[in-house]
Amino acid sequence: MGNVQDKAANTKEMPERNFPVVPTTKILAIGQFTKPPTTEQIKEIFPREVPATLRLYLAGKIDQWWIRQTQTGPVFLLNVTSLEEARTLMEELPLGQAGLIKHEFIELGPLTPFHLLLTNGGPTASE
Repeated sequence: MGNVQDKAANTKEMPERNFPVVPTTKILAIGQFTKPPTTEQIKEIFPREVPATLRLYLAGKIDQWWIRQTQTGPVFLLNVTSLEEARTLMEELPLGQAGLIKHEFIELGPLTPFHLLLTNGGPTASE
C-alpha cells in the first residue's frame, strides 16, 4: 500500500480463473492517514470521529474495526456490497471530510473453492 490513492479490487479487471464468480458480501476498507494528524486536529476531529464511527457500527454498516499496528490508520470490515457505498461511508466520517485519510477498498465474497465440494462427484447440499 505504498501508494495512498483510492484503490479498489475490481473483479471485472481480474484474469480468467477456474473458480466461479461469487457475490460481494463485505468490503474491507484499509485506511491510511494522508499525513499524521496534529495534536490540534486530534482534539478537534476525534471527539466527532469516534461517535460517528460508533453510529455506523450500531446501524450495522461496520462489522468489525481495528487500528493498524503501525498506527497509520484504521481498518474496517464493512457490511456493504458496493464500493460506492463503502467510499461514501468513509468519506462522510470527520477524518474523511478533513482530507486526513484515504482508503483502499477490497471486495470480499465467499470462498470459491467450496464449489468443488458440490460438483464433480463431491457431496452436495441435497445428499
